[in-house]
Formats: sequence, C-alpha cells, structure tokens
Amino acid sequence: MNYEKGYVYELMEKGGPTDVREPYFKEAVDEMMRARILCAKANAKMPDDHTYVSDLEELFGRKLDDVRILTPFTCDFGNRVKFGKGVFINHSAILSASGGIEFEDGAMAAPGLRIATINHDMNERHTKYTYGKVTIKKNAWLGMNVTICPGVTVGEYAVVGAGAVVTKDVPDYAVVGGVPAKVIRMLDPTEQKE
Repeated sequence: MNYEKGYVYELMEKGGPTDVREPYFKEAVDEMMRARILCAKANAKMPDDHTYVSDLEELFGRKLDDVRILTPFTCDFGNRVKFGKGVFINHSAILSASGGIEFEDGAMAAPGLRIATINHDMNERHTKYTYGKVTIKKNAWLGMNVTICPGVTVGEYAVVGAGAVVTKDVPDYAVVGGVPAKVIRMLDPTEQKE
C-alpha cells in the first residue's frame, strides 16, 4: 500500500495506533535519527559554546532567540515540539515528543524534566504505539525530575513539585506533587505576576 508523506504524523495526531512494520513508519524513524544526531551535536559542545543553539534551532525548525534550553538535552521528534515565547528548559530534559508537545509562553522546567507522549499497545507492545499530546500552559513551572505522562495538560500558572509523576491534567493555578501527582493547594490568581 502507498502512503502519503506525513501519514504517520496524522496517525500520531489521532492518538494512533501506529505499527512499526508498516512502510509509513520509516518517516518517523528518519525523524528520530535526525533528532538524535542534532541533539548529539548540541550536547558535544561545551556549555559556554553558544553555537549549540544553532543545532537546536535546526532540530525545531525555528529561531530560539525567545527560548532558552540548556544542554545536555534529548528530544526524539523535533518536528513535534512547539514553543511560545520566554520558555526555559533547564539541563537534562528528555522529551519523547512523537505525540506532540507544546510549551506555551513563559513555561519553565527545572533540571531533569521527562515528558512522554508515546505508549506501547498493551497487547502488541513490540510493534504498535499509541500517542497523547502534552501541553504545558502559560507560565506553568515544572520542578526538578518531574515526569509528565502522555495526554496530560498542565494548566496556566500551575506548579508541579519536584519528583512528581503527572498522570492526569493539572488545573490552572494548582500546586501538585507526589506519585501520582495530586493537588496540594491552589494559588491565588490575583497574586501571580507575568
């Protein structure tokens, strides 16, 4: 069967499943290799060699003059990540981005962020994948070593405490923590500053 270019991404947008045995999946494999090479190039440079940013710009297909990402950094699908303005991602982040990740304006992450947007099918786990887009909304703050699971939205101005594993949506202005993450308290929206 012949597949149109981009078909694998249409399936990912719909949540899958995709099948690694199908010819359409080669487009995804090619993007994973492109992303791994660009991340390796960026990570091989000294932290004070700001030319690493050009490798990340190639990875994401956009200028990063309004986004700051520290290395080491890993992302497997640069073409599936979107950034707003003023986003900050500290070192040692791993973005498993095939299902799509969006960081809205002012989102920030401490070291060790982990975001997963892909999962294995429960019955055909070696060949089929499912997907869920992750959205980090405006001015959300993700603490050190946070893990965000597929399909989760972290609300505006929300704070995710260090080490939390976020398995479901986080409301706007919520402070969450734990494994799995639960709401600890709510922030006062009138006290939040841009």
